[in-house]
Amino acid sequence: MQAISPDFDPDLPEDFDSAFETFAQLRAKCPVAHTDALGGFWALTRYEDVKRAASDPATFITSVQNVIPKVAFTGRRPPLHLDPPEHTPYRRTINPLLSPDRVARYRTYAQQSAKDLLAPLVAKGGGDICGEFASHLPVLVFGEWMNVPPHWIEPLHSAGRAFILAVNLNQPEEMKRTSLRLYDMARDLVAIRRAEPRDPGEDVTSALLEARYNGEPLPDEMIVGMVRQVLVVGIVAPTVLLGSIAVHLSRDKALQDQLRADPSQIPAAVEEFLRLYTPYRGFARTAVTDVEFGERTIPAGEGIALVYASANRDEAVFEHPCEFIMNRANIAEHMAFGRGPHNCPGIHLGRMEMQVMVEELLAATRGFELAGQIAPARWPEIGAISVPLRFT
Repeated sequence: MQAISPDFDPDLPEDFDSAFETFAQLRAKCPVAHTDALGGFWALTRYEDVKRAASDPATFITSVQNVIPKVAFTGRRPPLHLDPPEHTPYRRTINPLLSPDRVARYRTYAQQSAKDLLAPLVAKGGGDICGEFASHLPVLVFGEWMNVPPHWIEPLHSAGRAFILAVNLNQPEEMKRTSLRLYDMARDLVAIRRAEPRDPGEDVTSALLEARYNGEPLPDEMIVGMVRQVLVVGIVAPTVLLGSIAVHLSRDKALQDQLRADPSQIPAAVEEFLRLYTPYRGFARTAVTDVEFGERTIPAGEGIALVYASANRDEAVFEHPCEFIMNRANIAEHMAFGRGPHNCPGIHLGRMEMQVMVEELLAATRGFELAGQIAPARWPEIGAISVPLRFT
């Protein structure tokens, strides 16, 4: 096979803005880019190309590799690691428990939890809005939604954040170690639900234990894998996105004041922030046959990154794509939650959490500004994983 020269280097040092600048250059000059780094992969950076790959699960499968860099060393975790129709019973089980009506039950809990988390930050005049606030709230909300024992919350936060940091630092051995800790928690939760079943209409683990596929129970190892996936998947995206929003609002005091004065605008603002700061660039697919994108051919079997963060800034779809524009006419076209059969099942929960975090941060402060260096996220995320703020 003929060697392909690398078109970009994902291992280069980045700051908060440079990754977005790199993808803008690739969209303009090399929208289907190849690199030898992170195990070697192709990156789709234009909206229509990403949409095509995400919407065609027969050609672009997720069961070989679902994220770049590859981090699944410890077993398959439904539904993301499976292709249709194998993934369908897992989605069919989890979707009703994440409906808009179901999610609405947790808003009051999320609001009070956010107030409690922000109180010590307000008292000391600021802090790391990611590490001390945004990484904790999703764990609390997910813990409530999953009915985990209350004393699990802090260990879950610790294990989940350690895994995420290992992924960002590309430390395979630490990824394995921390992932195994999360698997232990998943096995323990499944064992608890076997011994003490709950209403499957109210508890996701009980629902998985009762689910059937072709008349048979779901495999034990797959149930554990899905519980492991759910335990951590909702932590990283809200953390990174809230960090990016905090950076943006620190730079745009007028918008910060506008939203604080009129909280009714926050849902629309969050939707534009989702487009502008989509926290993922490394969700992956593998083509089962050679595929052509423009003048380039991606051979079968090679990893392909669906760079949602770049697609949502595609100039061909979004006018002035790098600007924040409230109430964009085509805002519903963004792909922050993916597209196709592997779109995020927690879309309503994620939106609610982001709205609550922005609402409560603005309500708790009269103003805030950057108070130190932003730590940018690395592949597969994009955005900020540490944002020190000073409350003014």
